[in-house]
This record gives sequence, structure tokens and C-alpha cells, in this order.
Amino acid sequence: MEGAGEEDYIEDEGEYTFRFKDGINPLDFVENNDSGVQRYQQFERLEYEALADRKRKAAANCPSEGDSVKKARGEDISAASMDEIMEAMNYGFRRKSRQPKKRGRRKGSKNKLSPQLTRMLGDATLHYAHGRYEEALCVLHEVVRLAPNLPESYHTLGLVHKSLGDYKKAMDFYMIAAHLTPKDSSLWKLLFTWSIEQEDVGQASYCLSKAITADPKDIKLRVLRASLYVELGDYQRAAEAYEQAHKLCPENVDALKAAAQFYQKCGRIECSVRILEDYLKDQPAEADTSVVDLLAAICMESNAHDRALQHIEHAKAVHFSGQEMPLNLKIKAGICHVHLGNMEMAQVLFNDLKPENAIEHVRLITEVADSLMGLGHYDSAMKYYLMCEGNIAGENGLLYMKIARCYLLLKERLQAIKFFHKALETLPDDVDARITLACLLLEEDQVDEVISLLSPPKDLDSSEAHNNQSSRWWVNEKVKFKLCSIYWDKGMLEDFVDTIFPLIRESLYFASLRQKVRTKKRLTKRDLVERVKVLDDRETDNVFRGFRPIAPPSDLLKANRARKLLQKKAILKEKRKAQALAAGLDWQSDDSDDEPQKVSRAPPLCNLLKDGEHHQLVIDLCKALASLQRYWEALEIINLTLRLAHNALSAEKKEELRSLGAQMAYNTTDPKHGFDCVKYIVQQHPHSVAAWNCYHKVTSRLENRDSRHSKFVRVMQGKHTDCVPPLLVWGHQFTALSHHQGAARKYLEAYKLLPENPLINLCVGTSLINLALGFRLQNKHQCVVQGLAFLYNNLRICGNSQEALYNIARAYHHVGLVTLAAMYYEKVLCTYEKDYPIPKLPNENPDMTENHQPGYCDLRREAAYNLHLIYKKSGALDLARQVLKDHCTL
Repeated sequence: MEGAGEEDYIEDEGEYTFRFKDGINPLDFVENNDSGVQRYQQFERLEYEALADRKRKAAANCPSEGDSVKKARGEDISAASMDEIMEAMNYGFRRKSRQPKKRGRRKGSKNKLSPQLTRMLGDATLHYAHGRYEEALCVLHEVVRLAPNLPESYHTLGLVHKSLGDYKKAMDFYMIAAHLTPKDSSLWKLLFTWSIEQEDVGQASYCLSKAITADPKDIKLRVLRASLYVELGDYQRAAEAYEQAHKLCPENVDALKAAAQFYQKCGRIECSVRILEDYLKDQPAEADTSVVDLLAAICMESNAHDRALQHIEHAKAVHFSGQEMPLNLKIKAGICHVHLGNMEMAQVLFNDLKPENAIEHVRLITEVADSLMGLGHYDSAMKYYLMCEGNIAGENGLLYMKIARCYLLLKERLQAIKFFHKALETLPDDVDARITLACLLLEEDQVDEVISLLSPPKDLDSSEAHNNQSSRWWVNEKVKFKLCSIYWDKGMLEDFVDTIFPLIRESLYFASLRQKVRTKKRLTKRDLVERVKVLDDRETDNVFRGFRPIAPPSDLLKANRARKLLQKKAILKEKRKAQALAAGLDWQSDDSDDEPQKVSRAPPLCNLLKDGEHHQLVIDLCKALASLQRYWEALEIINLTLRLAHNALSAEKKEELRSLGAQMAYNTTDPKHGFDCVKYIVQQHPHSVAAWNCYHKVTSRLENRDSRHSKFVRVMQGKHTDCVPPLLVWGHQFTALSHHQGAARKYLEAYKLLPENPLINLCVGTSLINLALGFRLQNKHQCVVQGLAFLYNNLRICGNSQEALYNIARAYHHVGLVTLAAMYYEKVLCTYEKDYPIPKLPNENPDMTENHQPGYCDLRREAAYNLHLIYKKSGALDLARQVLKDHCTL
């Protein structure tokens, strides 16, 4: 394998030792490292490959068992003479050893250095000692060329580069020296220390493992490795390392206790208990009593109180026979008795805890109180909690919290409120305590105090009060939700909106931005360069030239693509530069567009789009915004929520949001934002007149004709051929554009489906009369008569209603038949019409009252005004004034 080190196995243990091959310049090993792979990882790879190669050679040289037996039998029969057989019978046959021949040099056969190399090393050391670092480097480079596997030269090179401030090269040379002398633990310890200082945990772990291999009896190294595992969060391996340290040094009880604690932390309780029990069995008389205390604590935490009590009783009999047991063990025994139901025995053991010595045993008293409260003995727990009050310096907040919860369990609400207030003075950021106190105050009907408790402090500036990145209690999600629920329940809509609207809008903005980034993700130049680092530069003639990069095939594929993309970008950049210079412009490279827009912080409400409670909060916010006539903001929230949480929202909540959007769409100045909502309402209720009324009310207010409207109506008509409303809406659209011929065509299609519908007859009649008044129609009189026929048909269907009479009068008036128009206006004035409710949307509250004055369905005022115009035009001014006086004067 080109560039690999020679494999040399130590004679005793068969361990791999790194050696440079002949013809390789070791300095390239340090100078050229563009692959992005750290130095210790390269050594690991060499060691793995050498070990794998050794196994392959061993497997190839070892014949199968059957062949070896047959061959041995044949050789015995053919080659053994009678004299040899007799000699073997008399003196015994000496079999060939099956053990493999040891490889590597024999101990004591190390070649001595030549006088020239010894002199050169001495000169380099003198140059280093006198600060002549360049001269020392020149000499040492020559030594490396002559003797590439001499560790002293690399050690001195490390010292020189360290003095020059090049710690990376110093680390690399020390690493080579350590691998050339793997049994020198001092070098590995030094490398470990440097790795820790550079916060390179992987290299530190590697060097520490090598140091332990070099000096397996050094307990401090094993303890350091355990501490390193703790920093990495690998508690199981930390526990195993501490256990190994204790086995090597049984007197190190701290390592044993640390192993037990970390076994417990990673969930292996039985291992924790086992090693502590084994220690107590091996040293029954000289055992450390702190081990008994720890063992009892672990058993108690795992609810094995009977087992913990047995260990305490055993320790009392062995170590404290005829003596007073330590107070910590006595209290633990009492707690075990409490859990086992022996309250009398527990009280006897707790008698040593008194108010006068409470300041000395606060921790033990708190443990007793916590155990009693956990088992439901609230009165006894309160006794011990109050014993600690005033005796804890700087930690009264937690104690007050426990006292408040204990009073709460004792149903003493006022005392609980008192101590919750005390606790919050010390622990103001405890959100759970603040919420609990707010609930208690609400039960006492102290709403104003609850609002003050949950609102941000008044002495804060606005930026700090609304800084969602702060960890203070007033920006906590639970506090906001509780405050909003109070505002909503009390009908304080403005405060409700001011509290929750900024959070919801910002959270939806973050979700929208994250969706855009996820939809189109651009790799930055920095990302591409990082990917290319996986590939080795095979053109450099270093010791690792020709190695396959350490990476999965998928990463190699990405790296090749990244390299091609970088090359393409470089060509494009040069092209732009040439174009700019050719145009006489100053070239300035700008790679700022390589950086995609990043979401630098988390949204205020992380589960806004996932949790059902949050969805209901969004709906309540939209209702509040609608009540406050903030329709634009409500529609913005509705549209964002429907788009971002489409898969998370339930069908009922989607329906409710779209219904709210439809209601608000025709209340805004530009209803195009609510078009999707009203469209969905019509799709869900295609035969509902109220839904189509809402749709037409929204689309008729669009300033510019939206192409979506025509396409949607056409689709609905094609899908529901027996549905009349889309035909009417299309006809109304033609009427609004003064295309009366198209309107009449659509109205007549609707008439074929519902010939007895009064609205359709009215629409057909008015469209035909409007069409007759145009200039292009030839048979105008026939068209007028047909229009009037439909209007009289409408009169018949409506039972001579006031509205039908008014429509006929208005038609006669429109075509100039004023005599007939006056007659029908007189009939309208003689008819009274009661008020009818205006149709509402589906899902709209039917009990909501409309602000209409009485008589909003009565057309007598309109008829009187039109009649007075006829009288006035004909010259009957007195009649005109009399009609206005009788019907249009309040």
C-alpha cells in the first residue's frame, strides 16, 4: 500500500508500531495535510489497516485442519524409519510447537545511533537551547532525512515549533514521536493535556487511551478517562472506567462511589448496587461508612427501602456495635421505616432533629419532610418544614415553595397564597409557582391581582418587556396563555389581542420563513468547501498519498459534486470579472448572495402549528380581531394558519377558520384576501343560497375582475349541472358589466331548472328589458313584452307582494310607460310589507342581531319618491309635493 508505514510488532504483545518506509519524506506528513482528516485519525486508520492486513496474512498462511492432519499422517508413514520410531518410543517424540513465531526485533537488539547522528542531535539541541531555531530546524530536517524513524528528532522539532508559536506543527511532531515510541507515556500525557487545552475531545480521548496502554497501572489516567466520558455525557463508559480504577486500586473508595453514581445515572441500578455490596462483602470490618450511606440512598431512590434498611442495620451491627449510629444513617433508617409503615419507629429515629439544632441539619430535615409529604403525611411534613424556616441562608425560596404546596394539600388556601408570594420574592422566574398562585387568586375572585401577577413589571422598557429571547418569566409561554385565558373569559378583548397577537404573528412568520428555506435550500460557498475537504489531494507526494478518503460513498459523491460546482462558480466569476474589466468598470467580488436567509432564533410559540390548544387560541384571536374590526390582521392570521398547519388542523377547525375568513372578507376594503375562504364555503355548500350570497358579495366588490372568479364559477357549473346559484352569479356578473345579452342567456338557463323561482323570473325580466333599451336589438317591443311577462310571472308567484308590484312599476317607469308605472306605484303605496331576516352564512351565529331600523323591507318610501318624479315631470307639482309629504316625511 503506497505511502503506508511499515508494520512492526512488539515481540511480547504483537502491538503495531508506526515506521516510515524508505524513500518517504516524513516532513511531508506534517507540511501537506489538505484532506481535512486530523492527524490522530490518520494514525488510527494506519493501525486498523495494518491489523487487518496481518489477519489476512495469518488466514492465508494457515492451512485447513483436515489437510494438515492428512499431510501429517502421510509424512509419518512415508518418512519415519523403524529406528526413529524406536527412538521416539524410548525417548519420546518432540512435537513442533504450534505457537506462531514471534515477529519483530528481539529485545536488546536495537541498533545504536551513528556518531554522526548523535553529534547532529546534540548540535540541534544546543541551537534550540540558545534560541537559534532556524539553525536547529535545518539540522533536524537533515537528521530526519538520514534517520526517518528516530523519535528524538521529532521530539526536538516539536520543542522548536512550540517555541516559535506554531502549536499545530508542534502537536504533529509530538504525535509522530509518540507513535515511534508508543511505550513512552509521558509524551501521550503531554499530548492529552494539549488536546484538552485546544478543546479537541476526540484527540484527547485517543491520546489518553494510548497513555493508558503505555502505563496501564497509572490510576490517575483511568480517572481522567472517566472524567472525559462524563464531559461527553457517556455515563455508562464513565462508570466502567471508574470501576476499573477501583479494581486496580481498591483503596480508592471515591472511584467506587463515582462508578456507582454514574451507573445509577445511566439507569443501571443493579450494577450500582452490586459493586457497592461487593465492596462491603470484601471488606466487612474496614469498609468506609460513606459507601453504606450511598448504597442506602440508591436503594431508597429505587423504592427498595427494605433492602436499604437491611444494609443500615448490618452496618450498625458491624461498625457501630454498642455505639451511636451516625445521624445521616439514622435518618435514612427512619425514612425507610416511614415507607414501610412503621411510623412509631420512624418518630423515635427522628427525635434527634430539633428546632435548636435545625441550622446544622437542614438537609436531613428537608429529606424527612419531603418523604413525609410524598407519602401523604402533610401535618408531620409541615412540622419539619417550619423547623427549617429561617435556618436556610439564601435558599428560602425552595423551602417556601414546599411549604406553600404542603398548605395547598392541607386545603389551607390563604396560607398557601401567603407562602407562594414569599417564594416568588426569592424565585421570581418560577413559572409553575406563579401559575399555581394565579389559579388560587382566581378562586378567591381576585382578578386584578392575578392580572398584575402575570403582567410584565411596569418599570421595564418596551424592548425588554417583549424580548422573546429572554428567560424571564413574563415571556414564558405558560404565563402568556394563562393571562390570555383570563382576558378572554372576562371579555377584555383588546388586552387579549395585545398579549397574544404579536406572539402568534411572529411564530407564523418564523414558520413561513422556515418553510421557504426548506423548500429551496442553497448551499453556501463555505458548505461546498467543507464538503470538498473530504477528498484527499492526490497530487501531493506525502506519506498518505494514494489513500482512499475516510468517508461513506454518499459523502464522496457529494464532495465530487461540490468540487464541480465550485469550479463552475469560479469560471463564472472569472467571466464576470473579464466582462467588467472590458467595460471599464471596477471589479468587486461580492459573494454575499451565497448566504441563504437563516432563521437565527426560535419562534415564541414552538408548538403553535401542532397543538390543538394552540389552534383554538388562534381561532379565539381571529374572533377577537373581528370583534375589534381589525379584519386585515385577522385574515392574515387565518391565511397563514391554513397554509402552514394544513395537515395538523382538524376538519372542524379548518371549517371554522374559513367561515371566519368568509365573514370578514366582505367587511374589508379589499376582499381579495378572503376569496379563498368564500370559495371554500361555496365548495362545501354548493346548493346553499346563503353561501353563494356571501361569495357574490365578496367578488362583486373586487376592483379588478379576478380571473380566478370566472374560472371557479365555470368549474362549479360544470361540476353541478343542476345547481342554479352559479348561473345566477354568472348572470349578475354580466349585468354588472352591462352585458345584458349574456346575462339573459344565463338567467334563462337557470329558468329551465327552476321556472317557478321568483328571483329567476325577476332577473330574466329585468335583463330582457335592459336588453330592449340597447341600440343593436331589432325587435325591441317584443323583448319588452317578454320581459314584462316574466315580471308578471314573478308577481303571480309572489302573490301580489309589494316587492313584485314595485318591480313592475319600476319596469314601466324605465321604458317610459309612466301611466302604467303611476298605477302600480299607487298599488305599492297601498300595500304594507313586514320585515324579513337577512340570510346568514353557514356556521354564522343565527342569534346575532342586525342593526336595522324597523321597516327596512318596506318599499313605500321608494315608490312615493319615484311617483313624485312622474308627477313633477308631468307638471302636477302639487301632487308631487303631497306624495312626498304623505310618505317621505318623518
